[in-house]
Amino acid sequence: MALDQSFVGRTYPPTPPYEVGREKIREFAEAIEDANPAYTDIEAAKGLGHSDVIAPPTFVFAITFKAAGAVIEDPQLGLDYSRVVHGDQKFAYTRPVRAGDRLSVTSTIEAIKSMAGNDILDIRGEVHDASGEHVVTAWTKLVSRAPEGA
Repeated sequence: MALDQSFVGRTYPPTPPYEVGREKIREFAEAIEDANPAYTDIEAAKGLGHSDVIAPPTFVFAITFKAAGAVIEDPQLGLDYSRVVHGDQKFAYTRPVRAGDRLSVTSTIEAIKSMAGNDILDIRGEVHDASGEHVVTAWTKLVSRAPEGA
């Protein structure tokens, strides 16, 4: 069954703040094998004009995808998550994520399309810090595969 187009534009409440820690940034940088010293060395980050270490650009995926859970789990939307694959991801930064940031995400359904029996759901996550400053916008594309034989 196709997802309800009336959900386009629906915005979900902001998430509780997520505090970005230096250790989480370091672990993430190691996991993606990015040795940029701005991710692990405070002095290197300060030398680049940052107040603390910064996170690799894809670090916020974990925060924004968790926030998208409000959309995914919305029983009124009717998304069958067992049929979902991650289709695409992109980010537009106002500034880098820094250690010590307390980030909240507001998720909005930006588009719902049906193609060849598959539902394509575009979710925009607006990430703001504790002062309300915009940090990054993340777009997540999810594809809900059509049931076999549909």
